[in-house]
This record gives sequence, C-alpha cells and structure tokens, in this order.
Amino acid sequence: MEKTNSYSVKYRLKKNKWAYIMLIPVVLYYFIFHYIPMFGIVIAFKDYTPFKGIIGSEWAGLKHFISFFNNMYFWRLIRNTVLISFYDLLFNFPAPVILALLFNEVRNRHFKRTVQTISYFPHFISLVVMCGMIRSFTLSEGIITNFLVSIAGIERESLLQNAKYFRAIYVLSSTWKEVGWNSIIYMAALSGINTELYESCEIDGGGKWRKAWHVTLPGIRNTIILLFILRTGALLSVGSEKIILLYNSSTYETADVISSFLYRKGLQEQNWSYGATVGLFNALINLIFIVLANTTSRKFSETSLW
Repeated sequence: MEKTNSYSVKYRLKKNKWAYIMLIPVVLYYFIFHYIPMFGIVIAFKDYTPFKGIIGSEWAGLKHFISFFNNMYFWRLIRNTVLISFYDLLFNFPAPVILALLFNEVRNRHFKRTVQTISYFPHFISLVVMCGMIRSFTLSEGIITNFLVSIAGIERESLLQNAKYFRAIYVLSSTWKEVGWNSIIYMAALSGINTELYESCEIDGGGKWRKAWHVTLPGIRNTIILLFILRTGALLSVGSEKIILLYNSSTYETADVISSFLYRKGLQEQNWSYGATVGLFNALINLIFIVLANTTSRKFSETSLW
C-alpha cells in the first residue's frame, strides 16, 4: 500500500510537473506576504514601539482589546461594517449571476461580445479616478444629483455630504464597477454545461425559464456556493480605500467602518498595537463567518471549501 501511494505521488508529480512549477510563485507569495507577517499579530498584545521592536516591546495583555470594546464608537463601527457588507452581498453577489444568465440567453454573438466588453471597462478604472468621478457626479450640480432632483424630487445638495446617502452610493458604485468583471467566472461555468441538457429540456416542453431553472442554475450551483462562502468570509472586510476616498467627518455616522477606523488609529495616529488589535478582531470574526458558512453548505449540499 505504501509503495502504491509513493508511486501515485511520483506519477502525479511527473505528469503535472509544469502545473506544480507554475504554482511555486503563488505559494511563495502567500508564504512571504501572508504567513510570515502573521508573527506581527503579537503586536496586539504588546505596547509596541518601532524603537524597541516586536520582541523588545512590553507585554500589555488584553489591554488594547478592552480599550477597543469600550470605545464609544465600537457599536457604530460594527453596525456600519455589517450593514455595508450586507447590502453589498445582497445586491452585488447575485448581480453578476443575473448578468451572466442574461448574456447566456443572447444569441447574437457580435452584440453579446460588445456588451460584455463594455461591462468590463469600469473594472479597469482606477479606484481613485472612480471615486473622483463619484464625487463630481454627486455634487449639488452633478449629473446624478440633477437626475435624482428631477425624478425623485430630493433636495438639491452634495449627496456625499449627507450621511443617509453614503451606503447607497457605495454599494451602487461597486455594482457599476465590478458586475461585468465578476460575471466572467459564471460565464466560464456556463460554458461547461452540456448543451444536450437544454435540448432534452426543450423536447420536454421547457421554455427559457424552465431551462434556466432546471439546467442553467444547477449547472453553476457549485460555483455560486463556493463564491458565496468566500464572500461570507469577508463579511466584515469592507475595503478601507474606497471608504476613505469617499467619506468625510459629516458621514462618519453611516460610513465609518472597522477598516477605516483601523487606518486612522494604526497609521494616522501611529497607535500600532491598537490598530493590530482592531485588525485581529476583524480577522477572527471573518474566520468564524467562513467556518459557519462552510459548515452550513456542507450540511445542506455536497459543495464546501473543505
């Protein structure tokens, strides 16, 4: 049995040697930039100063955790992070799936490729440029503001100065920027569905809706579940870059999230230990979410990450 296993490993290494060679840079990247820096987690339990270093800094125990939990803005940060992540998940997770299903129904190849290409363009716009566009469009005389004033009758004002509009602007701008690009993986999954299944469904009298429900969606179900699990694992990881580029002190009430708070505390105020504490707390909550999502998926389906 041992010889068989050894032979099997050698056979796989020999047969797929170029695939393993191509994997080396990826493994090195994650080891160097993700696993080795994990030693820095210990900063959260110390009063870290760059002059003393990680090892030389004095131990602080759970002092920074207690300070963070007792912070007057703790629950506001949790609320904003969860709500923005939830709205993003609610609207931006199914959007690429729906777009891919719509593309799948288009029979004119030239039109289909043209629309697909146009939908990919926003992904390649720099985040800084995109946020600058959003700021310009949502000024009191901006395009979006003028449209909403004429259609919805809202008060004319700079929308990003009003806290109640921030989450909607954040989520909808993410939809515009990433929906086309994120649909690529679903289009790839759709291309692997056996066309004979559609023919069989059509013979049985199935129309477009029945073919989509009984053939298309089951064909990409595993892809949807895996991506949903991964997205759930990042539920509290709202990117700080876009938040920082869009928010201001007047919108902190709905815009300030854990990552932006971490940026201000850890980098701007140079409170390294406190920032590490906030980051570690965020990572632990995300770990719990992804484990729960994976366990639930494994219980109700055959698809899971592990």
